[in-house]
Amino acid sequence: MKLNLQKHLFSLPENSTYLNGAFMSPLLKSVEKIGVSAIHNKTNPAIITSEDFFEGQTILKKQFAQLIDAPEYKNIAIIPAVSYGIATVAKNMNLHKGDEIILLKEQFPSNVYSWKQLEKETDCVIRIIATPPISENRGEIWNESILNSISSKTKVVAIPQVHWADGTFFDLVAIREKTKNVGAYLIIDGTQSVGASPFSIKEIQPDALICSGYKWLMGPYAIGVAYYSDELCKGTPLEDSWMNHAGSENFAQLANYNYNYQPKAGRFNVGEASNFILTPMLAEGIKQLIDWKPENIQEYCKTISEEAIKELKEIGCFIENEAFRKHHLFGIYLPKHLNIDTIKQRFNEQQISVSFRGNAIRVSPNVYNTQEDFKKLVNCFK
Repeated sequence: MKLNLQKHLFSLPENSTYLNGAFMSPLLKSVEKIGVSAIHNKTNPAIITSEDFFEGQTILKKQFAQLIDAPEYKNIAIIPAVSYGIATVAKNMNLHKGDEIILLKEQFPSNVYSWKQLEKETDCVIRIIATPPISENRGEIWNESILNSISSKTKVVAIPQVHWADGTFFDLVAIREKTKNVGAYLIIDGTQSVGASPFSIKEIQPDALICSGYKWLMGPYAIGVAYYSDELCKGTPLEDSWMNHAGSENFAQLANYNYNYQPKAGRFNVGEASNFILTPMLAEGIKQLIDWKPENIQEYCKTISEEAIKELKEIGCFIENEAFRKHHLFGIYLPKHLNIDTIKQRFNEQQISVSFRGNAIRVSPNVYNTQEDFKKLVNCFK
């Protein structure tokens, strides 16, 4: 299925150009409608049943499992943020002095701080894989550096699929193969890729995939989802919510404490995971993504941006080679003759929304954007 412009499904203003989905997605009208309806339901709590505490969770988990090609929805947990999902993993790592954790240079901090704390507690060693200098083969060199850094000392590789600052793509299939050879965990922050780009648990087989919901999953803020492997599902949760324990569906028996957990990743849910407002909103956003299909979103973003990328390269900008980036998120690095403050001013004048991350101008389109949006963008560089 070839996607056409989907802007009619959003409430974006006509006079602005939003190329900033990596910052935060706009709400779909359908997601907004469900959120408003859920707020209204709280005005009459009598209509909320005991079944509602669990049915919404199950719907969301099944939707996310389908999106990421996971064999079992019970390996999915509902989390409030990436930091929570990563902290859950870090809590269940049995590391010792000299063991290595591999991270990337300027990786998003939610996938750094828990590992730094673990380094402090266990005397393990964090190894940072540096960003290569700007060059035609930059993405390829960065991927090779990751692979070459994985050794018998490596116990954890915790990286994104797509770098949040400039969209550099990392070959998780090759990295997974290397980590398996040395018995290391592969922990993925999928926040900037899952939803806009295909991801298959069956193919990549990560130990964990952690995703915030308010970017490419088209959901609200303060909710996310995570996949945990069967091995990690034997671990200890950050908190002991009553709903995460077996038999909690029977409200009449809650005082007869059951110290066994719900199956698989059910133990890792954040407390109040049935959140009657946020949970159905995120489920609706993911439902729309399943209908669109992430591979179609990639093709759409490629179609509307490829001419602009060609023009930007012709005036001296560096944009990562297509083989090592995704089409929904890319960084523009300026040549010396272009002034970033001037370009920022032009963006403001033209009401173009992008992000500035490090030395990169981060551009992140989606199905509500057009080729005309990119023409406006390119004109700001001329």
